Amino acid sequence: MEITLNKKSSTEAVIKISLKEADYQPKVEEKVKEYSKKVDIKGFRKGKVPTGVIKNMYGKSILVDEINHMISHGLNDYIKDNKLNIIGEPLPNRDQENTIDWDTQSDFDFEYNIGLVDEFELDLSKKQKITRHEIKVDKKVIDETITNLKEQYGDMTNPEVSEERDSLYGAFTQSEAELNSNGVIELKELGKKDVKKFIGLKKGDKISIDPHKLFSSDANIAQVLGIEVDKAKELKGEVEFEVVNVNRKTPAEINQVFFDKIFGKDVVKDEKEFMAKVEESISKNYSKESEYLLERDIRDHFVNKIKIETPDEFLKEWLLLSNEGKFTKEQIEAEFELYLKELKWSMIRNKIAEQGKIEVKPEEIKAKAIESLAEQFGGPAVLEQLGDKMDEFADSYLKANNGENYSTVYNQVASDKVYKYVIENVTISDKKVSLDDFRKLASK
Repeated sequence: MEITLNKKSSTEAVIKISLKEADYQPKVEEKVKEYSKKVDIKGFRKGKVPTGVIKNMYGKSILVDEINHMISHGLNDYIKDNKLNIIGEPLPNRDQENTIDWDTQSDFDFEYNIGLVDEFELDLSKKQKITRHEIKVDKKVIDETITNLKEQYGDMTNPEVSEERDSLYGAFTQSEAELNSNGVIELKELGKKDVKKFIGLKKGDKISIDPHKLFSSDANIAQVLGIEVDKAKELKGEVEFEVVNVNRKTPAEINQVFFDKIFGKDVVKDEKEFMAKVEESISKNYSKESEYLLERDIRDHFVNKIKIETPDEFLKEWLLLSNEGKFTKEQIEAEFELYLKELKWSMIRNKIAEQGKIEVKPEEIKAKAIESLAEQFGGPAVLEQLGDKMDEFADSYLKANNGENYSTVYNQVASDKVYKYVIENVTISDKKVSLDDFRKLASK
C-alpha cells in the first residue's frame, strides 16, 4: 500500500492511497477461508463449503470490506504517524469512488481531501491586556431593583377599567384560521402608540388586532395567544380579542412583611438594613454578570488577536456532509462565521490547557455537578438538607443521557480552569460602568 500527500495550500491537502493486488489479496483469501468454515449453505456440510462457492457468493462483498478496512486504518495511521494537524474528518473523493469497477479491477486508487491547521503562537503573558467591566451599584440601579421587587411582590387586583401598565386576560378568535385560544396581553410591553387602544377597556369589551403588527415575532405571538409557533406563522390578518379580566399588580409597600418575603423572617428589620441588603444582593448578582462578560471578552481578545488560517471551503463541505439532511448550504453559510469563531476559540482553549497543564479530576466533575444541582433545587441550603443524598443525585445525573451530562460538566470544569489560568497570567484592568453602559457592552 502506497500513501502520498499532495498539499494544495497551507490549509488543504489530498491524501492518495494506492493498493496493488498483492496488498489486499492475502487478507481476502484468509477471509474466504473463514467464511467457508462458518457459513451454512444448503447442499454442503457446515465447515466444508468449497472456497470457490464462497468466492462466487460473497467474493465481492469480502473484497470491498477488506479494502475499506485497510484504507481506513492506513489513512488514520498515516495522519497519526506524520502528525498532521487535521480539522474535521477526511472527505473521500466521491466522483473517483463511483468509477471503481469491483468486478474487474485489481489495482485501486483512493483520494481523501483533508483540512489542515498550521501551528499558531500563543502569547499568554502580562502583555495581553483585557478589561473587566464591573457595574456601579448606584442609586439608579438600587431604585430600579426596588421598583421591580415591589411589583414582583405586589398584590394582584382586578379593576373594572384597564390602565397603561395592566395585563389583559382574554379570548382570541378568528374563524378563517379556526383560532379559539386564551392568552394574556402585557400592556407595559407594547409600544406607546399600540398601548393606547387597550386603555379604558373593561370585561366583555372586544377589539380587533393584527398580531403580526402588534408583537415582535412568531414566537412572541404564539406565547401571547397560547398557540403553537407554526400556527402563529400561518395566522393572517386581524383577530378578535375579548377581555375576560383586567389584571393589575399593586406595588407592595415597604414594610416588615415585604422585607420578610424577600430575605426571610426577621433577616432585615428596618429600611436602612433593607437597602444595604439589596445593594449587597445586586453586587453579588452583577459580579456573575461581570464574569460572564469578561469570559466573552477573553474569547474575543484571543480569537481576534491570534491569526489562525482555516480551510473554510473544506469546512463548509464537511459540515454539509457530516450533518446531511440537517442543514442546507444557505444555513451553513449564514452561521459559518459564528461556527468559525467557536472553532478557533476551541483550538486556542486546548493550547491554553496544554500550556497550563490543566487537568480535570473526577472529584472536580462530581463537585461541579453537585453545585449545579443545588442551584436548581434552591441553593446552598439544599446541600445541608439532603446531605449524602446529593452524592447519589450527582452520580445518577452524570450517568444519565448516555454520558452527555458527564461531558457537559467535564467541559464546564475544564472551561472554568482555562479562564482562571488566563486571568492569572494576563493583565486584567477593572473598570466600573453604569448599568446602561454594561448592558450595551453585553449586547454587542
